[in-house]
Amino acid sequence: MTRQSISFTAPNDNWLNSLIESEEYSSKSEIVNDLIRRARERQNEIEMIRARLMKSENSGFITQTSEDIKSEFKEELW
Repeated sequence: MTRQSISFTAPNDNWLNSLIESEEYSSKSEIVNDLIRRARERQNEIEMIRARLMKSENSGFITQTSEDIKSEFKEELW
């Protein structure tokens, strides 16, 4: 694992310390790694949504009304 030295503002350091004191995490490194992991997951989700939107936009227009679409979804649920 790579070691890094980073600085925190006082409010961020206080927040990190409170998470450690509450025993949610055992170290600042664990917190930072979890935050980075979550940000990467969020980025992957955004990229997936963006790709789906682009695919949808490129597929053309539909002639169904919103009511037709709702009915279709309801039928699929049953």
